[in-house]
Amino acid sequence: MGGYVDNIKKAQITEQISVQVYQNPAYQSYTTEELRKLIEQKVALEIKRLGLDKPFIRFDSLYGFFHSRAFMYLINALTLSLGRSEHIYSSSGSKQVWLIIKERLPYSVLLFTTASLLVFFASLYVALILSRRYGSIWDRLSVALAPLSTAPSWFYGIILILIFAAILRLLPFGGLVDIPPPENRIMYALSVLKHMVLPLLGWFISGIFVGVYSWRTFFLIYSSEDYVEMARAKGVPGRLLERRYILRPTLPTIITSFALMLIAAWMGAIITESVFNWPGLGSLYMAAISQFDTPIIVGLTVIYAYLLGVTVFILDIVYAIVDPRIKVGGGTAA
Repeated sequence: MGGYVDNIKKAQITEQISVQVYQNPAYQSYTTEELRKLIEQKVALEIKRLGLDKPFIRFDSLYGFFHSRAFMYLINALTLSLGRSEHIYSSSGSKQVWLIIKERLPYSVLLFTTASLLVFFASLYVALILSRRYGSIWDRLSVALAPLSTAPSWFYGIILILIFAAILRLLPFGGLVDIPPPENRIMYALSVLKHMVLPLLGWFISGIFVGVYSWRTFFLIYSSEDYVEMARAKGVPGRLLERRYILRPTLPTIITSFALMLIAAWMGAIITESVFNWPGLGSLYMAAISQFDTPIIVGLTVIYAYLLGVTVFILDIVYAIVDPRIKVGGGTAA
């Protein structure tokens, strides 16, 4: 909350109260001026009830600061008290924002974590092979196919739906599970996997080519370092050379790329989830935007900030473990 979000919230309050007043038969005898004053009074009361009349933050005194809305919003964010949605409900009928997000989060994690793992490790493995065969036909082919990744995953998803769902009728158009859902757990899991095939394939095609090209170029740069050439001249075997002198120095970059990819995946992909009717955070974001559900939008932003902050904190620890040049106490080893 705060800033432009407050303006959106106040506009929504004014619109809702105006509609309620004009549609209420008890106020039909009121004049236009009386209706306007009544609306202003109700809007002022609602804004006061929600605390929107208080300053977002104050620095005039210590007492004023700790009673500002910014401090209360911070406390709510730390305790995951994200408020109540305005239009969206959870499957249990609750309007608690945290419950709605917690209900959708596992579906985004399931789909996009799986897709990201496939793209990341496949591109890493293929790029490492291509870096050994620089200039080969397969290396040139990977460079030629890299522009295919400029198209987003939902674009390939639509094509895959047309081929495998509409024409061949081998896979479902979208959704999470068959209707009606299977009662057996194994059959339910198989149904979910079947519905994951097309979005996974679309995400994989969209990311694999640029991933291979990027990591292949990255490994080629490190392969030309002086210490790698020295190890090669000493007769270090190829696989040992890759593990010790190429992969190990690049581990911090690889881990960072992987972690940030997972964070982005956990937040879902709005258009991809909409195309495949996948009930994750992306489709929740789309629903919240279309219905102007401000608490949901702010709640999703808070959760994303948490994921990013925790990941960066963990990365600092992982760096000290995988890279002996980095000390936990700060600085680098001599």
